[in-house]
Amino acid sequence: MEADVFVPFVFFTFLAAVILVPVLAKERTKRSAHELISAALSRGQALEPSLVSQLTQNMLDEGNRARKSLGNGVILLALAGGFVAAGFLIDGYDPDGDVIRGMAVPAVLLGTVGLAFLLLAIFDYATKKRNA
Repeated sequence: MEADVFVPFVFFTFLAAVILVPVLAKERTKRSAHELISAALSRGQALEPSLVSQLTQNMLDEGNRARKSLGNGVILLALAGGFVAAGFLIDGYDPDGDVIRGMAVPAVLLGTVGLAFLLLAIFDYATKKRNA
């Protein structure tokens, strides 16, 4: 494999591992906790109130997804604006310069993901009000 293909492959593999491994570990922990609770209930054992409150608290924390999405969207849009502003400050107001084009690429990527988070937050708020 040549370096033109190998370096991006390694980078994106690393990036996927950094993102996916903690998520998968968290889901595995949740699954094992639920299996343990269902096994205890099937044996007729009583659940401790502290365990129930801890599981309920985790569910409440995950239920506030719309606010987290809104915060992530605002931060990513601010970063996108920062990249555009940095491009203008570094190169002056020269739209033909290479710097502004180079800074526009991460700005577009961050802005697009930020906009997606904002749309997700709006969708979550709309469905939460309808379901509640």
